[in-house]
Amino acid sequence: MSGNLSGFNAEEVEPNEGFSPLPAGDYQVIITESQMKKTKDGQGQYLELKMQILNGQYQNRVIFDRLNLVNKSDVAVQIAKGTLSSICRSVNVLTPNDSSELHNKPLTASLKIRKDADGNPQNEVKGYKPRHSGSGTQQETATSGRVEGQLTSPF
Repeated sequence: MSGNLSGFNAEEVEPNEGFSPLPAGDYQVIITESQMKKTKDGQGQYLELKMQILNGQYQNRVIFDRLNLVNKSDVAVQIAKGTLSSICRSVNVLTPNDSSELHNKPLTASLKIRKDADGNPQNEVKGYKPRHSGSGTQQETATSGRVEGQLTSPF
């Protein structure tokens, strides 16, 4: 299937430059989507969370996290369950039956920057807490002009 691009001239539009990671810090977010997916090796499953930043300089940026809830590594599962517990406590949904019950409820995601396998910087969610715990957030004080990034958990 093809689409009609008649009238489009790439010389008249600046190209997208890609997305840089957000500065490390705390960001007010909501979970907008969640889905269980199979791991690369097909032996486990992870809960992928898509989150949107609510305010500040990076409002509407999207970040991701993955929780390895079914994995041959007991350590990975324990870490994922601990992270899920932090999310549930942060949004006051302590016994969810479905991940959609966590959607559209504000919470704070703490981000850090790490290097991927190729040495490129990327964001990683370090933890979660209730929306208004602690003082000011990174998104309120950051001055860098970076755009959309993606988060993945290392598990």
